[in-house]
Amino acid sequence: MGNQQGLYPGYDVLAHKEEWDENTRRIVLRRLGPFSYTFLSEWEQEMIKAAAGHVAYEDRGEILAWIAAHVDQELAGGVGEDQRQPGIPPQAELVRDGLTMIENWAKQLYGSAFLEATADQQLQILQGLQLGQLPAVREWGRDRQKALFKKLAGLVVDAYYSHPWVWSEIGYGGPAYPRGYVRVELGLADPWEPPLATRQNSNEEEPSHAEIL
Repeated sequence: MGNQQGLYPGYDVLAHKEEWDENTRRIVLRRLGPFSYTFLSEWEQEMIKAAAGHVAYEDRGEILAWIAAHVDQELAGGVGEDQRQPGIPPQAELVRDGLTMIENWAKQLYGSAFLEATADQQLQILQGLQLGQLPAVREWGRDRQKALFKKLAGLVVDAYYSHPWVWSEIGYGGPAYPRGYVRVELGLADPWEPPLATRQNSNEEEPSHAEIL
């Protein structure tokens, strides 16, 4: 699939995949699926996709599936975290227990499961989580709520901007190795980089949506 939105219509970074080394090409193409999961249950996968849809303002199932797969890999990998606040559990525990808490908050606030709540209700829960303003339950007070949102948002954004479709839409030409950059002068671009599309209407307004990041 080529680029279908953004400022670089028609640009497809995957058209240049043969110029990448074999290992890089294999890593990037894995992000197109199919995916397997070793940590997240099916319900947890759907919860991650629903939250990611709001955080990344994205509704394409293929990209949401990659985000869930990336989160699964990160939580199952056992790689140490950079840093963690006192009282905040490891990320696998934080996310798994946090998804259950999000479900409980949805039922408490709106009388329905999170996945059955309206998009606006889901967004309200995530906004409350970001600010640490959801009802405190046991250890799930302000600090842990904010830590959960920060962790989820970080994992979602990392995955979203590593997907080749998104690379095409933001004009990223993909891995430079072993090809490298040649035209490094200001204002010049290499032949494999996309030209910036000209807006038909310079006064065109960007689409607005609720901000939670």
